[in-house]
Amino acid sequence: MYADYHIHSEFSDDAKEPMEGQIERAIELGLEEICFTDHVDYGVKKDWEEGGILWRGGDGISSGTEGLEPMANVDYPAYFEKLGRMKERYKGQILIRQGLELGVQAITIPSYERLWDRYGDQLDFALLSMHQVNNQELWNQEFQKGKSQKEYNEGYYEEILKVIRRFRHYSVLAHLDLIVRYDLQGVYPFDRVKGIIGEILRTVIEDGRGIEVNTSSWHYGLKDTLPSVQILRLYHDLGGRILTIGSDAHTSAWVGDHIRTAQQILKETGFTQICTFEGMEPVFHRL
Repeated sequence: MYADYHIHSEFSDDAKEPMEGQIERAIELGLEEICFTDHVDYGVKKDWEEGGILWRGGDGISSGTEGLEPMANVDYPAYFEKLGRMKERYKGQILIRQGLELGVQAITIPSYERLWDRYGDQLDFALLSMHQVNNQELWNQEFQKGKSQKEYNEGYYEEILKVIRRFRHYSVLAHLDLIVRYDLQGVYPFDRVKGIIGEILRTVIEDGRGIEVNTSSWHYGLKDTLPSVQILRLYHDLGGRILTIGSDAHTSAWVGDHIRTAQQILKETGFTQICTFEGMEPVFHRL
């Protein structure tokens, strides 16, 4: 199975690539299946229907829009309507699945429960990501500021564990060790967080959920896979079997990037299957 299960479109606040561009690039590459997973980050972003959307750019936050990115979640009605049209338009060329990337925090779980009540029946797949903690972003060092490397690494994984113990409406954990990408002090030793990562993985397995291999690690020049090979081995040894692979493509240039490489790494780690999803249920495919 040649599938990319982490793709963004113009419905993500940090992407401008139309769905058509992502789909046509996937077809060109010979991908059999893709899943759109546009961003939802309650706490730091609003729903469009709320109004009062702020816009972000290089100089900060503005009420204007030119050249800026909206601090807004997916426009859900427009998103699902367009996905329906794309599935019909490209029928017979590629299978298109409906997903979301949920940037859940412990303090925003009620918002995601309400989202699930409204739109859960329209989803094939949901990524659970940790992009911020207590509304402090990772990418701009807001969460890390004033903390030791130990404090922000352990705090990041503690937040993931707290969330997945209370929130079940997801398919896989996306880029589990994303904190590595934003750690200016280098990679924090795995042995120091192995215990809590093991607890996260055991919870995921017990709940019938999985993890993602996010191939953006190659695009961003990371020294390891995302999550690391050590995490993948631990997941395998604990009995984890549900795995998806996604490029995290925000432009068509990234679609399908290193998917085959990731499959080979999973084989070498001992895995024999990967998954796609339909109606929030995993479909297993031999590697």
